[in-house]
Amino acid sequence: MKISAPLPAVQAPTTTEKLQAAAVELESAFLAEMLKSSGLGETSESFGGGAGEDQFSSFLVQHQARALAQSGGVGLSEILFQSMMEKTNADQT
Repeated sequence: MKISAPLPAVQAPTTTEKLQAAAVELESAFLAEMLKSSGLGETSESFGGGAGEDQFSSFLVQHQARALAQSGGVGLSEILFQSMMEKTNADQT
């Protein structure tokens, strides 16, 4: 099999993109803990309960927290990102 077109070059993420992703992940982890504390991951017996629902409810909470953080969240990721950028800029000077 012959490939007729060259593969596009993949660029490595910049420091800014890495810091932004890290800030969103930190906010996501924070929001997941807040959602767990609010009782969101608890079994409600609406789907029949059982061990399976208990085991996979944490995945649902993590996914919801990540979706919240990626859509703006509570603004924590922006504060974290700005702080990390200041630290990075201070280290470079």
